[in-house]
Amino acid sequence: MSSPPVASAGWSRWLVPPAALSVHLSIGQAYAWSVFKPPLESALHLDGTQSALPFQLAIVMLGLSAAFGGTLVERNGPRWAMTVALVCFSSGFLISALGAQTEQYWLIVLGYGFVGGIGLGIGYISPVSTLMKWFPDRPGMATGIAIMGFGGGALIASPWSAQMLESFGTGPHGIALAFLVHGLSYAVFMTLGVLLIRVPRAPERPTGEAVAAVPTGIRVSARSAVRTPQFWCLWVVLCTNVTAGIGILEKAAPMITDFFADSSAPVSVSAAAGFVALLSAANMAGRIGWSSASDLIGRKNIYRVYLGVGALMYLLIALFGDTAKPLFVLCALVILSFYGGGFATIPAYLKDLFGTYEVGAIHGRLLTAWSTAGVLGPLIVNWIADRQEDAGKHGPALYGLSFAIMIGLLLVGFAANELVRPVHDRHHVPDPKEAADGRREQPA
Repeated sequence: MSSPPVASAGWSRWLVPPAALSVHLSIGQAYAWSVFKPPLESALHLDGTQSALPFQLAIVMLGLSAAFGGTLVERNGPRWAMTVALVCFSSGFLISALGAQTEQYWLIVLGYGFVGGIGLGIGYISPVSTLMKWFPDRPGMATGIAIMGFGGGALIASPWSAQMLESFGTGPHGIALAFLVHGLSYAVFMTLGVLLIRVPRAPERPTGEAVAAVPTGIRVSARSAVRTPQFWCLWVVLCTNVTAGIGILEKAAPMITDFFADSSAPVSVSAAAGFVALLSAANMAGRIGWSSASDLIGRKNIYRVYLGVGALMYLLIALFGDTAKPLFVLCALVILSFYGGGFATIPAYLKDLFGTYEVGAIHGRLLTAWSTAGVLGPLIVNWIADRQEDAGKHGPALYGLSFAIMIGLLLVGFAANELVRPVHDRHHVPDPKEAADGRREQPA
């Protein structure tokens, strides 16, 4: 695949975020997986842990493909990466459709989880370094705009999926048709991003707009970055924040139903799907809102908010969540806004510490934290809920222990964020121009 065309003189940098959004809005469908959980459990006779497996594997493959493919993305450019994402993500749905139609669950796991997960990872990191080159003055806002799409994908996919299941039916055939429509539709939509993406002209800055002076001296390679304590502190920060958010998100629809099952006004199936869409909106808003705020107050300070206030929100749900639906919903929305904000802010945090030299590859390696969290979050919530249900418990009692674990994890992440310091000069790669100037200044 050839590299993407270089932007012509006068090309507006504001055309680049929509290209990234077309990919991220598509792959963000992953956050609507919980809508498919009840139909799959009923049609294929699965329990909650089993029905979470495609989603868990997709997140694992997201992190692994981002880690191993990050260098290829940097080398081949965003158009190549977006094309790979399109092929894998859409193919994953088509394989899953075959699995649902034939009632072969392993095909759904293979398609949505493995093949589609590769598309998630490559698609997720495809625009990151390009956006930060276009927006060196506002990296948090720039990555927030694009990554906002990943959080907002479920805002579209959740009601859309629910409507398709209602129209096609919740049996194997209906689920297969829903998967098929998803795969074909997203292929068309992601093609728009492939065609639109551009890279900035080197060595010029984006034209037509004043760009504030930003530090350019930090240059750390991906290989050196993973050997620094800063990288691993951020790995813990991202992993704990994601685990806490994904624990709610993956089981959102059945969770709110369980919390108010014994109330005078239980939550209906359509209302639960609406709750998933609300969480998607909070996830999306947090990605642009909190990441933009990080440009003003700093990355470390914004993560103090994500992790510290997030722990408080979990505590409120655990203690009082079943007393009032507005309180439960509000706390969950705040947690998901922090979850989304954490994803959108981490590329800018990496850029501050390691520079833009190989930030895409560094970001890809850091997303292994997401892979770990993709297993931990759903596993903690689903496994504990299943065990509690086997013990005869129901309602909020299914989630008390898992919420306590989430609070502990967030506090661990808070401590890791406090340990982040600037990267030592010994890890820096010399700037080629500075090195050349230095050689010219050497005495004969």
